[in-house]
Amino acid sequence: MDLEQKIALGGGCHWCTEAVFQSLKGVTKVEQGFVASTKNYSTFSEAVIVHFNPEDMALKTLIEIHLYTHKSTSDHSMRTKYRSAVYVFLKEQKQNVECIIEGLQNKFENKLITQVLPFKAFKASREQITNYYYSNPEKPFCERFINPKLEFLLEHFSSYTDQSKLNHLNHEKHKT
Repeated sequence: MDLEQKIALGGGCHWCTEAVFQSLKGVTKVEQGFVASTKNYSTFSEAVIVHFNPEDMALKTLIEIHLYTHKSTSDHSMRTKYRSAVYVFLKEQKQNVECIIEGLQNKFENKLITQVLPFKAFKASREQITNYYYSNPEKPFCERFINPKLEFLLEHFSSYTDQSKLNHLNHEKHKT
């Protein structure tokens, strides 16, 4: 029986979001691109679709990692391009995700602005820029913006990370 589920997540640059979720156990696939919802949120915004096995990675953990690895409490000027959202595919997911976010609010000093929205459409990124981090870990963008997120994962969510994918970060820290 196929237990795989999916959820779409948006918040920051999709290269960053893609790398974070590609680095987790229980995540079977990450699709990078742009997601649109309905009504006021029908424009496309950078996001990823995360496919996961809930026996290996709980939805609550995915949501918590998502909230910690982007500016989930900041309503900055780039929110149209980088919408802070969890896009749900099933009606049952909506209430579950809302409860998860509400339950995690007490871990954050400021109010979470992350919205739970229905998934409407997806446009994949060009193939040349997918798997961006793992194809280009030495690029300045990756070192400056993605490595700190992955180091955060190692520090705060290490039991959920695929250590083999993040070994290079452990070696970097111990070089000095």
